[in-house]
Amino acid sequence: MLNSKRKPLLIKATGHGTRQMCRTDKFGFPDRYVPRFKFVKGFQTGDIVKAIVSSGKKVGQYLGRVAIRSIGSFNISTASGLVQGINSKYCQTIHKKDGYSYVA
Repeated sequence: MLNSKRKPLLIKATGHGTRQMCRTDKFGFPDRYVPRFKFVKGFQTGDIVKAIVSSGKKVGQYLGRVAIRSIGSFNISTASGLVQGINSKYCQTIHKKDGYSYVA
């Protein structure tokens, strides 16, 4: 018996990042620095987080992939778009980065 309410889980390999000392421009010269630490306040770029913001301009609930910043405010890529500048105190880890992205 086949259940029509089931949807397949779409999995995409995203990798674990790059190992570079610095980013380069199109000529190969150093352009930008790479952050010293991979983890900031327990989070890593690629983690799936749920953020419940209770005060400020960005009040609401957000669920998506986090991109960390060393200062502690993160960007969250949600299904509806990118939300910038969410403080780490509002974030809760749902799934740790494992090199894949998942879509239900």
